[in-house]
Amino acid sequence: NIIGEEHYKVSTEVLSILQRYKQLQSKISTQGTHALSEEERLIVSRARKVQKFLTQPFFMSEAFTGKPGVFVNLIDTIKGFNAIVSGEMDNLPETMFYMKGSLDSLGKPDSTC
Repeated sequence: NIIGEEHYKVSTEVLSILQRYKQLQSKISTQGTHALSEEERLIVSRARKVQKFLTQPFFMSEAFTGKPGVFVNLIDTIKGFNAIVSGEMDNLPETMFYMKGSLDSLGKPDSTC
């Protein structure tokens, strides 16, 4: 077994949220986010956090960005995505997830956000 049960469960939920967000794009573009239900707004919020959390400072771009590269192990990656899709991070703004490594680095301010 290449991936564990938790990895599979979390990645499936992440994909589901991203797909639901994609389906809502036309509604958002024609009617705005105010037309979304509370559940749809939650989906949009979590999907945007997932998208931001997918970013990570790369070691190879350090010379160009001045931002040190970050390695995040698989366990921390799964924990991070699980926290987003389960709602544990609903109270945080999506900008906090951009160009971070793991959840441990979320509290550190970033001038690029």
